[in-house]
Amino acid sequence: MGTIKSGTFRSLAIRNYRIWAGGAIVSNVGTWMQRTAQDWLVLTYLTQNNATAVGIVMALQFGPQIFLLPVTGLAADYLDRRKLLIATQAAMGMLALGLGLLTLTGLVQLWHVYIFALLLGCVTAFDGPARQTFVSELVGETDLPNAVALNSASFNAARMIGPAVAGLLIAGVGTGWVFLINAITYLAVIASLFRLKEQDLNRAKRAPRTAGSLVQGFRYVWSRPDLKALFMMLFLIGTFGFNFPIYISTMSVTIFQVGANEYGLLSSTMAIGSVCGALLAARRTRPRIAYVLTGAGIFGFGCVLAAVSPNYWVFGVVLVVLGVAAQTFNTTVNSTVQMSTDAAMRGRVMAIYMAIALGGTLIGAPIVGWVADAFGPRWSLGVAAAAGILAMLVGLRYMFKYRALAVKLVQYRVQFSLDGHEVQLREQRRRQARIQAK
Repeated sequence: MGTIKSGTFRSLAIRNYRIWAGGAIVSNVGTWMQRTAQDWLVLTYLTQNNATAVGIVMALQFGPQIFLLPVTGLAADYLDRRKLLIATQAAMGMLALGLGLLTLTGLVQLWHVYIFALLLGCVTAFDGPARQTFVSELVGETDLPNAVALNSASFNAARMIGPAVAGLLIAGVGTGWVFLINAITYLAVIASLFRLKEQDLNRAKRAPRTAGSLVQGFRYVWSRPDLKALFMMLFLIGTFGFNFPIYISTMSVTIFQVGANEYGLLSSTMAIGSVCGALLAARRTRPRIAYVLTGAGIFGFGCVLAAVSPNYWVFGVVLVVLGVAAQTFNTTVNSTVQMSTDAAMRGRVMAIYMAIALGGTLIGAPIVGWVADAFGPRWSLGVAAAAGILAMLVGLRYMFKYRALAVKLVQYRVQFSLDGHEVQLREQRRRQARIQAK
């Protein structure tokens, strides 16, 4: 099983990953179609432009990541991840089918959407950690950062295509058909999972089960200052920053007063930046915390620009920048956490990661939705801006305290440097990477 040693798309040389990626892109397009249709259904059909209702749907969909944390990480560490993913993907397809039939028959009500969002959140809580850690089984440790970045590129390419297609379908045939099409797309990823060659999977040795297995995951994270800093940054931005369905839908409807097609186009426009950010990350051989800081900072100040955008087109351009920043932040945090975590602990650590990344929406989405309703969508983007800037400050504090970051003014230019010990460690890592590449 050979791999390309360098290049943006090197993980695609691995057969198992190539098959998985093919099924995932189809399913991801369907997922984004449903997310767009669901937000539009709640905002314009089931309520009268009620952003709080959209926030509640998001909270119900992502909240189970927190409440099911005691079991989802253990499932990813101890169960067969391939079989677990087949089960979760099938369940999500059935939920999309059910919501689609309710919508097509005209029986759908707001509480129905709440229930389906909660059930989908419960299934996704098991799917997320298994899917994230399954990547290492497909490609191994060497190509893991590249595969994580390509997964993000696939997800965001679908984010670019899905909302635009959903907007056309909503305008043409209604939201119900969007849900049904999404149900069918899950067959693609299920088929790809059945086609994988099990003998080529890089299965890590499972950790022995003990009564304190879950607690060990929290202790492991707590003992790592780098993971604590990354998770705090992720909590701030994931909770109060990544609520784009609220920002884009409310800005579209109440500020710019556009229709479904223009709304879908804005979501796709942001995805252009996200794809670019993911492909840039795929070119890097190793993730660095400097990229996390850069992504958080640009995201924070980009949200300021989005909040004061004078018209629809300027807002769309700013969304491209936000897409690059958000994806740089997300992909680098994901790769750093996975590569720096022991294989036996990876499922539990990634469950904590997913709980923070998605479960924070349980707190943030209703708050941001309320701010949008009470003070206007522009103020809700102000909340996101504050979250990005605070996250950048958390990262800088870690760098100053644990990595001996120094700031110097040399010939009227600000320069950042690390102490000699840190530079030596970085050189050792580079030498190891070069040896592995050979």
